[in-house]
Amino acid sequence: MLFNSISFLIFLPIVFGLYWFVFQKNLKLQNAFLLLASYVFYGWWDWRFLGLIIASSAVDYWCGLKMSTVDSQQSTENSANSTIEGPGKETGNKNLTKKQPWSMVSGLWTGKRLYLTISLTFNLGLLAFFKYFNFFIDSAADFISLLGFQPHISTLNLILPVGISFYTFQTLSYSIDVYKGKLKPTKDPIAFFTFVAFFPQLVAGPIERASNLLPQFFKKREFEYQQGSDGMKLILWGLFKKMVIADNCALVVNPIFENYQTASGLELIMGAILFAFQIYGDFSGYSDIAIGVAKLFGFDLMTNFRTPYFSRDIAEFWRRWHISLSTWFRDYVYIPLGGSRVTKVKAIRNIFIVFLVSGFWHGANWTFIAWGGIHAALFIPIFLIGKNRVHLNEGDHMIPSFKELIQMISTFTLVSVAWVFFRANSIGDALGYLIRTFSNPLFPNSFNWFGYHLRVALVIFLVLEWIGRKRSNWIEIIPLKWYRYPVYFLVAFSIMYWGVFTQKMDFIYFQF
Repeated sequence: MLFNSISFLIFLPIVFGLYWFVFQKNLKLQNAFLLLASYVFYGWWDWRFLGLIIASSAVDYWCGLKMSTVDSQQSTENSANSTIEGPGKETGNKNLTKKQPWSMVSGLWTGKRLYLTISLTFNLGLLAFFKYFNFFIDSAADFISLLGFQPHISTLNLILPVGISFYTFQTLSYSIDVYKGKLKPTKDPIAFFTFVAFFPQLVAGPIERASNLLPQFFKKREFEYQQGSDGMKLILWGLFKKMVIADNCALVVNPIFENYQTASGLELIMGAILFAFQIYGDFSGYSDIAIGVAKLFGFDLMTNFRTPYFSRDIAEFWRRWHISLSTWFRDYVYIPLGGSRVTKVKAIRNIFIVFLVSGFWHGANWTFIAWGGIHAALFIPIFLIGKNRVHLNEGDHMIPSFKELIQMISTFTLVSVAWVFFRANSIGDALGYLIRTFSNPLFPNSFNWFGYHLRVALVIFLVLEWIGRKRSNWIEIIPLKWYRYPVYFLVAFSIMYWGVFTQKMDFIYFQF
């Protein structure tokens, strides 16, 4: 079910009304109803995939409880050992006193690790099978062909379950945090299953941590006007980003990338720039809508984007782009590898691993791995000279300095070049696109700029993004609430007038 569809326009008010007016007095019934609504929302694409998310939830719920049991046993047996080995007493078997502690701790540690291994194996196994099985088969076949053999390897006709990369990482973070002792496992299956399947952010994030979202299912929720109002603002602005910016950019971008061999240099430059705006408008638009819808039901989700195209270097860009994913890899991959608290060589290795894995997370194609590798290559020089944490705030000035403007343009240019690999069908197409950008005539005999309304919308979009870069929504800069209603009307009117309604426009990140 798409956020920008008629079905969701009907679904949301019904769920909202029942949630607040029928189930409000009973927290468990509220959670159970949210779980049912989330499964309906997810099953709208293909009900058969409900089995996967239910299985993933069940395995991690069970693993969390089992790890808690191991902790309890360890605590109890450690207490018993303290009694046996207490000062001035020796009431137990001497051999037990000498050998029991090490074997006991070793066994319990192995037991706890076992359940984490089950969680990781099951979830990553599902992800690998549905998302990467054909990729590995095709890559193996290509490698064998390079050796001079003709392999006869068959692939499977697999359908990628929508949102599997997102809910897999979300539920894995729960298992890992329980294993590390950072989080106590929940004994409420309804709350946990709802946490995994929470429909506003189920399909394309933000990838929530259990420590932030799960406790909210145990607190009594009362409807708050301000929270609902903030949610509606985010939904409205998210729809503008998606339907006016992203979808109109797509109408220009798709033909250019599909026919880049015949496009002029200027058209290729324009295609790369507009794709940068397309993917940002599409993905951040989804995140805004997701956060806004969650607010309507009394939940607070993490911010996923903070005006990343105003970044002054690549390091700042990654602190502002897809924050829920970048922080996930930081906490569960980069830091466990040693982070930056190791030798420079190992730190560079860790950075490459994180960026390459991040690229591979996006899809089963070498283009995504190349995209991650490019960002690693751009990030490492900044890291080596110790400048990766220079730009930690947006600054207080209303207009950027000339130096900052150059830094922003340079960073955006580098990011846009990397986006070409992200968007292209193959490495060869990406390289061909970039080569033709600088080898083709810059201006063709006849050139049609993209639509006037899109140019106007992009300028307005950039100005408003800059003005509201320190706020959750730029509308907050309007001091009096009554002055905001004409603005709401203008944004809604622009969506109706400039939005793309003539064809179905899926969110880009649904494929991940």
